[in-house]
Amino acid sequence: MRFLVVVVGLASLARAQLLGIPTVPFNITSDRTYDLRNVHTIVVDLAHSTTRDQDGLTLIPPTLWEFAETFRDDLAGIGINTILLPGTKSISNAIYLTLDSDKSQFVNAAGNKTSEGYRLSVTSSGVTVSGASPLGAWWGTRTILQQALINNKKLKIGTGVDSPGWSERGMMLDVGRHYYPTDFLAEMCSYLSFFKQNVFHLHLSDHVWDPAKLGSHELALQLYAAFRVDSTDPAVAGLARPVNETYSPSVFDDLQQKCARRGVTILPELESPGHSMATTDWRPEIALSDFSMLNLSHPETLPTVKSYWKAVINNFHSKVVHIGADEYDSNFINEYSTFVNDMSAYIQSISGKSTRIWGTFPPSSAAGSVNVNKDVTIQHWQIGQDNGLFDFINKGYNIVNSDDYFYLDLKYSDGDVYPKELDIERVFHGSPDGSAFAPNILDNANATNNPPRDSPNVLGHLAVVWNDWGPNASTYHEAYYMVRNGLPALADKQWGGSLQEKDYASLFATLQPAVPDQNLDQRIASKGSTIVSYNFGQGTLSSALAVLDGSGNNYHGHLENGAYVRGGALQLNGRGAYLKTPLTSKGRNYTLSFSVLPKSHGGALFSGPDSSFLNGNGTSNNLMFVSHNIAYPVNLTLPLNKWSDVTVQAIGPQTFISVGTQRQEVTILMGIWGGYMQEGPMAIEAPIQTIGQGINGQMKNIKLSSDV
Repeated sequence: MRFLVVVVGLASLARAQLLGIPTVPFNITSDRTYDLRNVHTIVVDLAHSTTRDQDGLTLIPPTLWEFAETFRDDLAGIGINTILLPGTKSISNAIYLTLDSDKSQFVNAAGNKTSEGYRLSVTSSGVTVSGASPLGAWWGTRTILQQALINNKKLKIGTGVDSPGWSERGMMLDVGRHYYPTDFLAEMCSYLSFFKQNVFHLHLSDHVWDPAKLGSHELALQLYAAFRVDSTDPAVAGLARPVNETYSPSVFDDLQQKCARRGVTILPELESPGHSMATTDWRPEIALSDFSMLNLSHPETLPTVKSYWKAVINNFHSKVVHIGADEYDSNFINEYSTFVNDMSAYIQSISGKSTRIWGTFPPSSAAGSVNVNKDVTIQHWQIGQDNGLFDFINKGYNIVNSDDYFYLDLKYSDGDVYPKELDIERVFHGSPDGSAFAPNILDNANATNNPPRDSPNVLGHLAVVWNDWGPNASTYHEAYYMVRNGLPALADKQWGGSLQEKDYASLFATLQPAVPDQNLDQRIASKGSTIVSYNFGQGTLSSALAVLDGSGNNYHGHLENGAYVRGGALQLNGRGAYLKTPLTSKGRNYTLSFSVLPKSHGGALFSGPDSSFLNGNGTSNNLMFVSHNIAYPVNLTLPLNKWSDVTVQAIGPQTFISVGTQRQEVTILMGIWGGYMQEGPMAIEAPIQTIGQGINGQMKNIKLSSDV
C-alpha cells in the first residue's frame, strides 16, 4: 500500500504544470525546490550570444546577450544580484541561457514551428533555459521571474517545454485621438512583456467624429485630428500635428528600441482612406464631400498617401505596417480595394514590409469586382463588418482577431455596448460553449463562425482600446486602467495557457505589483498608510531650507525661491516660492488633505508631472485639476484671507474635492458623435512634486495617504 501511494504521488508530480500568467507545461520530478538566492551568475552561451531572432515581427531583435542584460536587471529588482558571463556550458548555481538545437519541439497551435518556444530545466544545482531563439529564451526568463515571485524565490525541480499557440499577442491603443508620451508607452510594453505578449499596435492617426462637421473644410477644422509621426522630409511639412504632441524620428526610434528589448514589437498604423481628417485638413483638395475620407479618384490622393509613408517608413522597425483602411464609403469598394492593393505593393517595394488592414469589405465573386489581395493581412474587428471565417479565412486570407468582444472605449460606450474595462469574465467564458476564450474565437455566440483552434490562418489576437471621445475624456493612465486587471488573464489565452478563473485573482495580486521596468500604478513606497506629512511645526533638519516629513518615510521637503516656515505654516509669496518634495505623483487610491489661506486667486496648490491642482487659472477662480494641459474644474472656490480645510480623494475611477463640508466630483462632459453630451468620471493622479508654486498665502497640515 505504501508503494502505491508513492507511485500515485510521483505520477501526480509528473502531470503538474507551473501556475503562472500564462501557465507553463512542466513535469515536476521532485518535491524539492531550487532556491534562486543561490544564483550569482547568468551564463550566456558563447556560441549564441550574438544571435538574433529572425522570425518575429521586429526588425531590431535583441541578441541573446542583450536579453540576458535585461533579465539581469529584472532579477536585481527582486533582490537577486547576478553578473553576466559568456560560457560554453552551465556552471553550478547559475542560470544558463542557450539555444536548443531541436527546433521541432517548439510548435504553435497549428503545429508549425515557432521561434518563441523554450525549454526550462531546473535541477538541484541550477537552471537552464534553452530557447528556440533568443526571443524564446527571453520568454523563459519571464517564467523564472514569475515563479520566483510566486514561490518565494524558489523554483520547482523538473523540465518543461513551452511555446505560444499564436504568434501575435497583445493590444492596440488609439494614440490618434489621444496623445500618449513615449515614456508611458514604453511602460505599457513592459507590462505586456511580463505576461508574454509581444505586439503593441499603435493607431497613430485619426480624428474625433461629428457628422454635422464633416461636410466642409472649415467645420472639419473644428474637430480634433492628429497625425502623430513627424518627419524631416519637406514633402510632408505641416502634416504631423498637434504641435508638441507628435513623435519625432528619434523619439519613436527610442520607444521601439525600449520595447524590443523586452520582446515587444511596436506595430504602427496610419489610417487611410477613411478616418483621414488629419490628411484632409492638410490637403483639403483630396477629400470627398465627407472630409473624413479621401477621394480615391483624385489624381493626387495616392501620391499624397505614398509621400507620407515614404517619409516615415524607414523609422518603423516592424516587418508589418498597418494602413487602416477602415469604414470607407461602400459606394467605392472597387476604388478602395485598388487603393489598398496599390499601397501594399508600394510599401513592399520601398521597404520589404507587408501590409495589414481592418476587415471592412469582404471579397466578392461578382463580375467586375476588385478584391484586396490575399497577401494583405486582415484585422477582423466585428462580425457585422465581416465574417472572418467565411469571408476571409476560407478564401485564403490570414487574419488577426480583434473582434469587438474585447473592444474598449475610453470612457464611455454609446449605448453601453462595451464594458468599461477589459472583462475578465469574458476571458474565462468567451467561447460559445462557455469555456475560455482563445484567438480562434471570432464569434463568441455562434461556433459555426469560428475556425478550428489549429487554423494556421489565425495569426493571433489583439485587444483594442479606442479614444472615440477625444483627448479631454481621459488621462494617460486611465487607458492603462482599462486593461490593467484583465489583460494578463487575456495574455494567458493569447499564449494558449490553461489558467483557470479560480486561480487568477491570487496570481494577479502576487505578480502585478512586481512587473519590472514600470510604475503604471504610480505607487509610492511607504511604511504605512501615511505617505508624506508636512506639519511645519516640528522644526527643520540640518538645513534651514529643509522641511521634515512626519510620516517616517523621510520624504523631506525643501524650501525654494523664498518660501519659508513661520507660525506653523508654509509661507508663499505668489512669485515662485514653493516647497519641493522628492515625490512626483500618486496613483489611485489616495487622500490628499491640507489647509490653505490664500490672499488671492491663482497659482498651483500642488503640481506634478501628470497633473496640477490649481486655485484658479486666471480665467476662473474655481478649484481645478489640470491634466496634460486640459482643465477639469469644479464649482468650488477658496475664500480669501481665511483658512479652509481641503481634501482631495481618488477612489477607483473617481476623484472628489472637498472644501469644508462642500464636496464635488471631478467630471468631464464628452460629446458623443456630435449628438449629445455624456458626463463621465475623471481619475486624476495626486500631484506632489511641488507645493504652493504661484500661491500667495499660507499652507499647513499637508498630508498624503493611501487611505480613502
